[in-house]
Amino acid sequence: MRRRAFLKAAGAAALLGAAGAGFRPGSAAADPVWNDLFRQWVPEIFAPLPDPPEHTEAVVVGSGFGAAVAALRLAEAGVSTSVLERGSRWPNDPWREIFTGDDLPDGRGFWHRTSFTGVTKVPMQVADFGGVLDVTSYDGIDVWRAAAVGGGSIVFTGAMIAPERRFFDEIFGGTVAFDEMDRVYYPRVRQMLRLSTMPADIYASAPFTHSRMWDEQVRKAGYQPVPNESIYKWDVVRGELTGATRPSATAGRSNLGNSNGAKYDLNQNYLKAAEDTGRSRIYPGHRVDSIAQDGNGRYVLTVTKLDPTGAVLATRTLTCDRLFLGAGSVGTTDLLVSAQATGGLPHLNEHIGAGWGTNGDAVLGRGESALAGLGQGVASASRVFDDSGMPLTLESWYLPGFPMETGALASLGMAFDPTRARFTYDPARRAATVSWPRKAQDDVVAACRAVDRRIAERAGALFDYGPIGYDANAIFTAHPLGGAVVGKATDNYGRVIGHPGLYVVDGAAVPGSTGTVNPSLTIAALAERNVEAVIRAGR
Repeated sequence: MRRRAFLKAAGAAALLGAAGAGFRPGSAAADPVWNDLFRQWVPEIFAPLPDPPEHTEAVVVGSGFGAAVAALRLAEAGVSTSVLERGSRWPNDPWREIFTGDDLPDGRGFWHRTSFTGVTKVPMQVADFGGVLDVTSYDGIDVWRAAAVGGGSIVFTGAMIAPERRFFDEIFGGTVAFDEMDRVYYPRVRQMLRLSTMPADIYASAPFTHSRMWDEQVRKAGYQPVPNESIYKWDVVRGELTGATRPSATAGRSNLGNSNGAKYDLNQNYLKAAEDTGRSRIYPGHRVDSIAQDGNGRYVLTVTKLDPTGAVLATRTLTCDRLFLGAGSVGTTDLLVSAQATGGLPHLNEHIGAGWGTNGDAVLGRGESALAGLGQGVASASRVFDDSGMPLTLESWYLPGFPMETGALASLGMAFDPTRARFTYDPARRAATVSWPRKAQDDVVAACRAVDRRIAERAGALFDYGPIGYDANAIFTAHPLGGAVVGKATDNYGRVIGHPGLYVVDGAAVPGSTGTVNPSLTIAALAERNVEAVIRAGR
């Protein structure tokens, strides 16, 4: 029964994706239709965009976890700051569908793509639009990253977990002290983002049946599930259960945004607090194309102003005294590698572009142990750790990409993979690129799959999803890290070596892994630590 349901769901998704293909971009006539629909559904993102000043004391590129921390702490210190974000500033609403879902997505989901193949391997056609998730394809790996005000806090599943000391110390090699992070900066971020574990009443609800069965299976296999702290606003989730708001976090919505604000994303805390100071302003629709330093020591940015359809509204040159790079691992690394290659930042050192990794990401599916509806609640309730081979964590996950029940229990795997790659400059693309070794991904998948199948066998799972292609079949990372590693490309506090006044405050500073856990908490805490040191020193 469950096998038939799975295949039926996969077929339905494929059929719907293909059926929409003739109505989606690829032809010029299709775009105006979709753009008009997006304008009706989310008129807020089509409002006139403000222009940043030609010169600001500090510019922050990006608006994700590290960038948002920098924006707030600089503003609190009295520094006038412009935050430049290429994506839109999406609203929340309790009843409107602001964001699309990843079961039957449209252009609101993706940053200027016309097709997307996710973890289900079902190709979906979408309208070319400035949606919230940028899927960048490199040799050997697809990288998922945010394109919205709020960065990764818009498009992640909400889990925020600190690594164990042993892995942290191995990753950072003494450049950052675990005790300092554990005592000061992890708690600071937890408090700011109101992190908490899933309450018992929500865990017991129907949409989270899969979470309870996942925990039951891992216990039968000899593991003890550990509750995950996450960024969810549980009262909003309760409102979904009682009908007080449109279902989102209880209906498979997370990776492409929660329309009702169920996640306590950065727009509701760090970024709001930064703007409330009156010294920080956020500028959506502003893509930073290049950075350089002039003869006077000021930083020069070439910036393109975009509307959500991708139309270019203006191209400008902006300057600042201090530049904080928070465009994410790929965005920040691309700016630095390109500036080094083209002479814009000639004093960068040999470590620029190096130390990049995928955090060992893999997605897996195993069968349920009883015939029951599993629900599609998206918050991750728990995780287990295994070090019988490559150390790894499996997190309880929802099954993204299907519009109906499948009988599958999904896991997000994160393995402690030592593989690192280097971004280099590609003159033909005028951008940085990377090649990820297939063996590294195969090793990660094999390690995660071995643990997941052991759990399935010991728990009496009814169906093996591997043979039909769901089990660990997506070669991707949602957690890119490295490229401007702390203590190598920068000093121990994110100051870029060779260019005073230039800082890295995002995942590019993290050496390729956060030790079998989601990286967002470490990125934010590291930014808190580093920006505090920069402000204290005055440089």
